[in-house]
Amino acid sequence: MEHFIVSARKYRPKNFQDVVGQQAITNTLENAIKNNHLAQALLFTGPRGVGKTSCARILAKKINQQDAENSEEEDFAFNIFELDAASNNSVDDIRSLTDQVRIPPQTGKYKVYIIDEVHMLSQAAFNAFLKTLEEPPAHAIFILATTEKHKIIPTILSRCQIFDFKRIGVLDAKNYLKKISEKEDITAEDDALHIIAQKADGAMRDALSIFDRVVSFSGKNLTREAVTENLNVLDYDTYFGMTDLLLDNKIPDVLNAFNTVLSKGFEGHHFINGLASHFRDLLVAKDKATLDLLEVGDSAKKKYLTQATRASIPFLLQAIQKANDCDLNYRASKNQRLLVELSIMQIASITFDGEKKKSANYIIPATFFQALSPRKKKNTTIIAAEPKEIATPTATVPKTEIQKVVEKPAIKKPILKNVGRLNTQPGKYSLKGFNQQKEVKKTVVEENFEQHPKTTFTEEKLQELWKAYVALLNTKGERSMASIVGTDIPTLGSDFKITFTVPNKLMEDQFKKGRPGLMKFLRENLNNYGISIAVQLNEAVEKKFAYTPQEKYNKLKEKNPLLEKLRQAFELDL
Repeated sequence: MEHFIVSARKYRPKNFQDVVGQQAITNTLENAIKNNHLAQALLFTGPRGVGKTSCARILAKKINQQDAENSEEEDFAFNIFELDAASNNSVDDIRSLTDQVRIPPQTGKYKVYIIDEVHMLSQAAFNAFLKTLEEPPAHAIFILATTEKHKIIPTILSRCQIFDFKRIGVLDAKNYLKKISEKEDITAEDDALHIIAQKADGAMRDALSIFDRVVSFSGKNLTREAVTENLNVLDYDTYFGMTDLLLDNKIPDVLNAFNTVLSKGFEGHHFINGLASHFRDLLVAKDKATLDLLEVGDSAKKKYLTQATRASIPFLLQAIQKANDCDLNYRASKNQRLLVELSIMQIASITFDGEKKKSANYIIPATFFQALSPRKKKNTTIIAAEPKEIATPTATVPKTEIQKVVEKPAIKKPILKNVGRLNTQPGKYSLKGFNQQKEVKKTVVEENFEQHPKTTFTEEKLQELWKAYVALLNTKGERSMASIVGTDIPTLGSDFKITFTVPNKLMEDQFKKGRPGLMKFLRENLNNYGISIAVQLNEAVEKKFAYTPQEKYNKLKEKNPLLEKLRQAFELDL
């Protein structure tokens, strides 16, 4: 069995051209060697796995190759000394090092000392090293490497030429993994390599380790699905689907999708962070000038551009703010799942009734979804309610009546132009915008339904659906309109003309505003598009309403005669 060498060792850079993502530093070091401008003490600092130790070894080899013969074949291993400061951090270790520095090299021009993890040296060891570092022999060069520059004392920093290594970009890491895949005869999808590069978080060594792990899992064919399954990361398709549900205001589906994410073993904190990053990427995709900031594969970039057209900038800004607030409060919350659920419900409510003013923490009422949830069949109208009675101003309607399903044949509905929100430039509170809204409402009412069916129906059927509509308004929370519609029982005349009586002018105006919704409900459920509703004003009916305490008491006494006996027994006054 052939000995396996991990990719991080097998493909460790052997010259400056092989170093990924540190072009500025490698060019500086090469020019310093050529021009003999190399400092005698250098400090390489930066995150883990970005090439600090590799660059130090390459530099140590290049320094002596400059003047030697057959330089390409000579590695000058006897001139390079590596010290791990994590395990050799005492004063005695540094004193031993300074004693060795005095001895000149046997071959080559320089002796190079690489001290890795230099921040682990003790305070006494740093002080013992100061003098040697400040005035080293001409043949000695020190290269210090650390991930935590802030732990090194200032007197050491002031004696070094500092090189700050940066995190390796996602695209640079992906391209390097692609080259390795070709060398190893591995077929890898572009998105699969991109996910590995993202998971590495700027560390090339981590990217190579993850690459080896995924290859062991899936063999010679790396797919996006295999990578996400093996690394247990949330695929961006999850966030695309979640964002579609949020834009469609589907709170029940959003909560179910979040529950699915939790059932796969992901934390809510991980999910909300990923969702915020997804919103950020959508915001970046809105403008061509910032499109380069979108560090994703080509296929994913097309999806981002498509979804970015649906999501408005105000929605994305508010969604990012809410997701960020959830992230900040997550650790301190005692019910973390509820915190995330509230946040995504608030995000799903941002675009609901966009023209209305809402509070910052507005959530769509549950009654809205209770009324819509049973509407599953395309040509079937279902009104959902609990099997209990709902009180209306004039009658009590059992909800079992409301649950009836009225089947009707497929009807090609008329196309109503300019209905709904106005996509016009004038403000919604301007006079011009107000007039345009009035014109739109007028066109809706005057729509021609001559080609649509006009099925006959009885007055009893009409009154049954009328009560059902009152109950529906109550479930939606529109109690004012429900009380107006329930003040009288409609009558059916010739040519499907419905007559309805109201007691005062105010109720007449309010009824006319809600009449289009009532007509649509009756037309669809009765399968008759020739219906018209005429409203009559009869101020005499208003006498039915009680205003004074005595009138109110008389009304109650009519409903329950025992009330008078109770008043007399306790000698109560009105």
